[in-house]
Amino acid sequence: MNELRLGLAQLNPVVGDLVGNSEKILQAAKQCAFQSVSLLITPELSLCGYPPQDLVLDPLFVENCQTALHNLALKIPPKIGVLVGTILPNPDWWQKGEKPLFNGAALLLDGRIRYTFYKHLLPDYDVFDEHRYFQPGTQVNLLRWQGLRLGITICEDLWNDEQFWSGRRYPEDPMIHLMERGVDLVINMSASPYWQGKGSLRESLLAHHARKYRVPLIYVNQVGATDQLIFDGRNVIVDETGQVIHRGRAFQSEVQIVTYRQGQWHDTRIHTAPDPWAEVWQALVLGIRDYVHKSGFQRVVVGLSGGIDSSVVAALAVQALGANHVLGVLMPSPYTSDMSVADALTLAANLGIQTEKIPIHDLMADYDASLAPLFAGYAPDVTEENIQSRIRGTLLMAIANKFHALVLATGNKSELAVGYCTLYGDMCGALAPIGDLYKTQVYALARWYNEQVQARGKTALIPESIFTKAPSAELKPGQTDQDTLPPYPILDDILQRWLGARQTPEQIALAGHDPTLVAQVMQMVQRAEFKRFQAAPVLKVSERAFDRGWRVPIVAQPPRHQLLLDS
Repeated sequence: MNELRLGLAQLNPVVGDLVGNSEKILQAAKQCAFQSVSLLITPELSLCGYPPQDLVLDPLFVENCQTALHNLALKIPPKIGVLVGTILPNPDWWQKGEKPLFNGAALLLDGRIRYTFYKHLLPDYDVFDEHRYFQPGTQVNLLRWQGLRLGITICEDLWNDEQFWSGRRYPEDPMIHLMERGVDLVINMSASPYWQGKGSLRESLLAHHARKYRVPLIYVNQVGATDQLIFDGRNVIVDETGQVIHRGRAFQSEVQIVTYRQGQWHDTRIHTAPDPWAEVWQALVLGIRDYVHKSGFQRVVVGLSGGIDSSVVAALAVQALGANHVLGVLMPSPYTSDMSVADALTLAANLGIQTEKIPIHDLMADYDASLAPLFAGYAPDVTEENIQSRIRGTLLMAIANKFHALVLATGNKSELAVGYCTLYGDMCGALAPIGDLYKTQVYALARWYNEQVQARGKTALIPESIFTKAPSAELKPGQTDQDTLPPYPILDDILQRWLGARQTPEQIALAGHDPTLVAQVMQMVQRAEFKRFQAAPVLKVSERAFDRGWRVPIVAQPPRHQLLLDS
């Protein structure tokens, strides 16, 4: 058997940017051709970017994608094959009663499209809705290359092993069909979104397949962020024993070149996977950077309250974009403490960001005066509190408009879950970077961040007083979050058990929580759905986030858990 040199392209495409994505693939191909690589592998739908969603319903976009694929084939250097993830037409789909497109891969070689391969398993759970667009493939995706039989799979095609999952999500398992034909290597072209722990799960799945079928697997994943979704890269090779022998960097674009000779792997590297909080931090930094830059912006605006949430968002933004591209805005009211102002200014100075201070006292008085005739006879309540938040939201949006910037919302998952946030106020913004982190997780991430800074011999950037003072929206005298909510450790445990682990109310109560409180929290979550529907996009870092994968009716009559309330 001849030596097989492979290029694994961990690419960061922009959805819809056919010219830019083609150029990234072409540059990877040129780099590999220079190093005598015979086959370059790109991620799933690398030509159009993943997920393209309803772009593929536009006939002109589909036509342009096919043109881009043919043009790319003409530019690829000779003697190197390139597996390109792309949409592919389904001939005679109308007469067959099928979908017009496949999610597939094309092998480009010597100026032509030599072979095409189609994805078999089309996910329609969580953030996925591929059945809306694509026809499942049925052919056995086998590529004969330099004396080897390569099995070509696309992302979900590997995620249906009955033994690994103790059951199947789909009737068929493409791996079984490949093994019946006999393959020497399995290639998986992926665009697998990140969430905490996903990397280790993937490697366990790959190792299971390798041991079960005694075959090496090559996994090539997209990197970068598309809207709420973050892709972590981390290309992997496992040998036939299930041992990880190669792992690419997390959250970075790169092309890795490896050699397979006489059943042995060479030129491989194993980059250490980030520790849990480093992983989350890197994911959020990448998510902010790509969201801002791919939207055509350079700058962001963050409202600085002196609290933990806005502090973490500001620190993430600085690492993502640079301090000179982050503006912190302080908007104190009569209820804002001197400590909060001091903490916000100290944080900004530590991070090196510019600040502006706009007191809202007079604006509050103007609102009160304008509404006084209508509100006559009504006592002040949450209405006046929310006006303060909406004043701040309006100011932030005005600043962003004037200076061509994006507002980063600073709300966390605990607040979004129970509706402890103001629609068109603190919820306003283009992106909610920490909207998938519970409040207790925000504290933990901030502690980790400070520890990393201190480990480099520098002073912690988030002031200690921000950790120790009671969380407060400061919308009325002496207010704290715990006036309205259970203590965050209790609230977050209930929410994690219900939203993440999908435990029943009874199970949560048996874990030690007051049944009445459990029911109250669940009702708060249900009643806040209309707010979440209008919230800024949330960067997904958990398996179940308030993002496109959260599909709950706004107007509905959900279970009231009356038994719990009566118990």
